[in-house]
Amino acid sequence: MYKKIIVPIEIGALERGERSLRKAMTLLDDGGKIVLLNVVEDVPGYMTIDLPPDLIENAILDGRAKLEAMCVRVGVTASVEIRRGPPASNIIATAQEHEADLIIVASHVPDYSNYFIGATADRVVRHAKCSVLVDRWPEKK
Repeated sequence: MYKKIIVPIEIGALERGERSLRKAMTLLDDGGKIVLLNVVEDVPGYMTIDLPPDLIENAILDGRAKLEAMCVRVGVTASVEIRRGPPASNIIATAQEHEADLIIVASHVPDYSNYFIGATADRVVRHAKCSVLVDRWPEKK
């Protein structure tokens, strides 16, 4: 069905990411490509004084290691990309650069804060130039 699928994964929610990756595998054409993406958000300048200087670099290394381990565990060949900055804009940019035809993004059931601030999945859906599948996760009770 799809030739190139972007699967953004939040390192703090690997279970959701693995589910999205498995879904991508079922939707991928023969010879297609999956790109696993993790976006490490930059830390505001006023907070850097209280954090270790290598926090971002360690997050990048940790993200790459966890996504590569996920590929091995699931048994899929996928490329892994780690980016820095705002998640939604990096997800969209990655999809455009790879000429992806699908983004699979995990999202929780929206609450009131999403209507005022907006979730990453909401921004991706509104601004992506390709199809977006939102893999909805209920909140744990």
